[in-house]
Formats: sequence, structure tokens, C-alpha cells
Amino acid sequence: MKPKHLLPLLLVSLSIACKENKTTPKLNDVQKDTITIKQDTVVATPVVKEIKYKSLTGLADTTFVRIADFSGDFAYDLRYATANNFLKEKVYNCPECYTRAKTAKALLAANADFMKLGYRIKFFDCYRPNSVQYKMWKIVPNPQYVANPKKGSIHNKGGAVDITLETLDGVEVDMGTDFDFFGKKAYHDNTNLPEEILANRKLLKGTMEKHGFWSIRTEWWHYNLSAMSNAKVANFKWDCPE
Repeated sequence: MKPKHLLPLLLVSLSIACKENKTTPKLNDVQKDTITIKQDTVVATPVVKEIKYKSLTGLADTTFVRIADFSGDFAYDLRYATANNFLKEKVYNCPECYTRAKTAKALLAANADFMKLGYRIKFFDCYRPNSVQYKMWKIVPNPQYVANPKKGSIHNKGGAVDITLETLDGVEVDMGTDFDFFGKKAYHDNTNLPEEILANRKLLKGTMEKHGFWSIRTEWWHYNLSAMSNAKVANFKWDCPE
């Protein structure tokens, strides 16, 4: 017979055991293997940094500006920064599109009109330093294709651009030939082309002329801003990333 003073301790132990059995059921081996612990998965939301574009307000008309600093609504395929051009050589150290401020204002206005119709301007070439004109002349010394650098071209003045159109989804519009195709098929007055191509060229030419540009008869892609015809030939050079 157990001593009386051990009885209270025995009752307390039995009471604790009963509570544990009620609140924590014993798991068999199968249950232990099938239990999973669910944890919340936290997905980080990327922070989209808003790009702040510069304003042309207050800039002198002859100031050289980088088009990409003033709008994100243009597209670029700057061919002379690659070997994919009629020279078959790269003549720019890096691809950039600069113009005079007055030219940039006209381009922004023209592009706004194109975007209302579901298109945007794509640049093939913009301002061209006169030193690059000399490089091109050395490769192809033919005034039919390259302006003599001694006189320079309106490209060297920051008043000319070579462009096409693409949809807002990035599909280039069919203009009948590639950029820098030197032949009758690229002429503005060549009407022996499919109606779609003629309509595309008409849209490009009509809109650019509305904003003060004029075209060259033999090149559907080339546009000069009339107001910059008397600007000086320049050799401003932009910085390239190291």
C-alpha cells in the first residue's frame, strides 16, 4: 500500500495526462508522413521608375538636343552605327539621335499626329557630324549618294532626318524599299507601286510637310526642316558610353 502523501501527486499526474490526451491527439506514423505546413509566399512587386523627360521650352533653336531625352515615343534603327547600310561600314562610334532644338520640336509635333493614327516615327539617321560626312565621302566619294563634306548637307546642320513609320506594336510599315535603296523604286514620284505602299508614303510625306519638313524626290525616307536650311554646318560630337 502506497504512502498517503504520494496520493495527491498521483492524482495531479493523472489529470495532466488526461488534458494532454484531449488537446493533443497522438499521431500515428502515416499521419506524421502526410502532414504539410503551408507558408505564405511573398511576391515582390517591381517598382516602376517614372522617366522624367526634359522640356524644349526656353532652348535656343540652334541648340543640339538628344531626342530620347524629350520623349519615349520614338523608335530607332540608327544604321550608320552598324555595318547594315549602303557603305557597309560603321561610321558612328555609338548610336544616338541628335537634332537642333527647332527640328526636335517639329518632330515631336509630327509624331503626336502619327500616334493618333497608331504609328510612330522610327529614325534611321539624324544629325551627322561633319567629321562623319568626311568618313562617308572617303568610302563613297560620289555626290549622287553622299554630300561633299566641304559644303556639307542639312544632316550636318541638325535639320534633317532619315525616317520611316512603325506601328505602336513595333511593326515597320512597308514603304516599298529598304532605307538607302538608291533606285527609282524609292522615288516619291514613282506611282508604279502597290496602293498600300503609295498610301504609306503619302501619310509620311503629308504629315511631315504639315510640320515644316520637305522631302527629296529620290528618297522616300529623307526629310529636311525648311527653317534649318540656313543653319551652319556643325561638328558637334556626342559622348559615347565607355
